[in-house]
Amino acid sequence: MNIAYTMAPGRGDTDLLLHGLAEALIAGGHRPAGVVQINTERPCDGPCDMDVQVLPDGPVIRISQSLGAEARGCRLDPAALEQAVGLVEAQLATRPDCLIVNKFGKHEADGRGFRPLIAEALALEIPVIVGLNRMNEAAFASFTEGLAQPIAPEASALRAWLDPLLTERHAIV
Repeated sequence: MNIAYTMAPGRGDTDLLLHGLAEALIAGGHRPAGVVQINTERPCDGPCDMDVQVLPDGPVIRISQSLGAEARGCRLDPAALEQAVGLVEAQLATRPDCLIVNKFGKHEADGRGFRPLIAEALALEIPVIVGLNRMNEAAFASFTEGLAQPIAPEASALRAWLDPLLTERHAIV
């Protein structure tokens, strides 16, 4: 099972790391599928807007909803997330080089979101890289049966794990 995860310490750092990885893969001629998150600060209405870009060159979808400056609940727009999932699901049939999922979040911990696609990619022997936070670490470990490999939150570490798998995939094709 070729699945790895990374957890960067700062807010939004994992998003930036995975976005950079996706850009480097695309620039190198690879075909990643999945989503990377793009955060846009909002100076007057609380936390940032959260968008995901469907890889490799798909649309950008806003997955957050504005609940007002004083709101404290989850701002995720489940319908928008499922729209992104549907677009990525269609790409798995094209046998991409890898799957990048910006975050194994609450929806994935509850069995929704990208969780079924992660399992499908693994069944198709497509390498998977997932962003993770401490809050969902136990659910992710349970889902992967502890077989996911932790990767330091560094571009070089992610490439050191992924590049041999990409080479192997291209040798098979």
